Amino acid sequence: MADERDPELPGLLLRTERDTLLPLLRSAAGSDFGLRTACPGWTVRDLLAHCGSVLNRVVERRFGPDVFSPECNDRDIAERADWTDTQVVDELERGMAEAGTSIAKAGGVLDAVALGEWIHAGDVREAWGLEGAYQGAGLPHALTLLAPFTRHHRTPLLVARLEDSGEDLTIGTAHEGRAPGRYRGDGATLIRLCAGRSLVGTRYELEGVKESELFVF
Repeated sequence: MADERDPELPGLLLRTERDTLLPLLRSAAGSDFGLRTACPGWTVRDLLAHCGSVLNRVVERRFGPDVFSPECNDRDIAERADWTDTQVVDELERGMAEAGTSIAKAGGVLDAVALGEWIHAGDVREAWGLEGAYQGAGLPHALTLLAPFTRHHRTPLLVARLEDSGEDLTIGTAHEGRAPGRYRGDGATLIRLCAGRSLVGTRYELEGVKESELFVF
């Protein structure tokens, strides 16, 4: 069954996360930006430079042939090497405020950009040792965007019982001859599973699907 798309949801997710993340970034010490993140090779500053550049590419509709590739990401980060931390954060704030309109008009092909940026905000909190890295007010919106994204990637069908909300969420797509998998745990851990983030200290049940089959980022 096709997902009914809410074109305003990606922008809502970005603005919701902006209101939570930006105060943390503005009050952080300079040394905090040099800490390593879950993204191999990237510091917090690198990750934020990547996020700001991606969102402003979307706003400005600058899409080259290798856009969003690792090579493109590396160039974007390198171009911001001489920027101050404040400039990097300023660009990110603009992108989180403005990209929603462009994403809404794109018909769905850029919805995952908002989801990816929200996950990266969690990566920052994780790097800083803050609790609830992939939780917060944006989590329900992120889970809603996760479902169609997993279907696009043909992730095996999984029925997730979200213990924190008491709701069921179906992600992935049916594969012939294969029964749906089952997940029981909280929403943030499901995000970690699908994003390939650390599961240390989490508690969940997974049946019928391997962890590696859920990776979509």
